[in-house]
This record gives sequence, C-alpha cells and structure tokens, in this order.
Amino acid sequence: MVDVTLDRAVDGDTIKVKYNGNVDTVRYLLVDTPESKKPDSCVQPYGEDASKRNKELVSDGKLQMEFDKGDHRDKYGRLLAYVYVDGKSVQETLLKEGLARVAYVYEPNTKYIDQFKKDEQEAKTEKLSIWSKNGYVTDRGFNGCVKEKTTAVKKATTSKPTAIQPTTPKASSETSTTTENDASSSATSTGETETFKNLRNLGYSLPLNI
Repeated sequence: MVDVTLDRAVDGDTIKVKYNGNVDTVRYLLVDTPESKKPDSCVQPYGEDASKRNKELVSDGKLQMEFDKGDHRDKYGRLLAYVYVDGKSVQETLLKEGLARVAYVYEPNTKYIDQFKKDEQEAKTEKLSIWSKNGYVTDRGFNGCVKEKTTAVKKATTSKPTAIQPTTPKASSETSTTTENDASSSATSTGETETFKNLRNLGYSLPLNI
C-alpha cells in the first residue's frame, strides 16, 4: 500500500493524486465507468452518478494505492492501481453499486479479478444502475448518451431581445478608443449577447486591432 494525497477526482474511474512530490493521474485497475467528461464524447447514462460517487468516496478518509505485478503505468503515463479509502476498495464499491463494469483485464494486473467479477455479478443480479438498462453495458463499453458534448455558449437570457437602434458614432477620441469590453458591456446591459459582427452592421465603430 502506498499513501497518497488526493488532488481531485476526475471522473468515475480516474483521480489525480500527489505522489512522490508530483501530481499524477491514477486510472483504476480492472474497472470502467460510463463517460462523463471525456473530450469529444457524450455524457453517458450513470456517468455523472459514477463520477459523483467516486468523488464522495475518495474525498473522505485515508487514501492509498496498491500496484499489481505488471506495469505501473499505461501508455498515456497514468498510474494503474487499486485505490482504497480507510482500507476499503473504491473499485469494489463502484462495482457493487452498479456504477462500474469489469474491464481492461490485462495479465498480470489481475490480482482481484475473481472478487471484482463477483461484485459485478451481485449488481447485475439486482439490476442496479448500469445493469437496469437492457443492452446498455457491452464488452466494449456503454451504449447511448444522456446529452451530447457542446462548446456552445449559452445566452445570458431567454427573453426576447430588445431592438438596438442604429446610431452614428461621434467623431471623438472616445470612439477611436472603444474597446472590446466597452462594446460587450453595451450589449449585455440589456441582457443580450451580441457579436461584434452585429455591432458593425449597426454602425458601431470598432478598433482594427481587436
């Protein structure tokens, strides 16, 4: 067992810890949880539940890691380990509660495979969480999405925009030094999010170096 300090929980099966003076990513051995934060991936059913539960588990108690006989790191440089809080296996808890499946089984890192399969079967039998949806869990992962990932910026308000009347800017030093923040403040003061393109169309003068 290796004592570590939690930096933060990443998702259902990954955390960051302070180890040997560095912050390292730890990927849990032999388990997989639905995606909740993976780049270019949708949020899958029970992904956020697994992430929340994992955070609860690792945030309260003495945190330790255990390595297996094989490689201690994967091809991405992440530590591969069994994780414990106050001596209790985090992997087993996630499996028993139906928030993880047994996966990524690579010899010789298989010390607890038999126990983990029993934990998984227990959740299967009771149809807990991921096992409550027929066909959701597969040999390759999980089917379906709760919501798609998006980078779109939400509007500040859903109310109907107030029309802005075109005006002719005064020829002064204030006009020539209008900044991006000034233009943004003018738009958002009415609860709207306007683009600089729209502002130009309305006759606003903007500096060339924005």
